[in-house]
Amino acid sequence: MYKKCIYCGTDIPEESVIDFCSKCGINVWGKKMFNTIIKNMEEAWSKGDLVSTNFPENKKNF
Repeated sequence: MYKKCIYCGTDIPEESVIDFCSKCGINVWGKKMFNTIIKNMEEAWSKGDLVSTNFPENKKNF
C-alpha cells in the first residue's frame, strides 16, 4: 500500500516514517540534513515516540 508525497504526489511506501519522497526531501533540506531527518525519525518510530496521524485508526484521536 502507498501514500503520496506531500510535495510532488508520487507514491511512497505506507510504512515510510516521512510523508515525502527522497527526491523532494533532498531538494528541500539537502542530502546531509535529509539523511539525519530519516535517521532520527526511524529511531523515534522504533522507540514508539512517533505517532502518525496519516493512519486512519489514528485520525479519530486528533
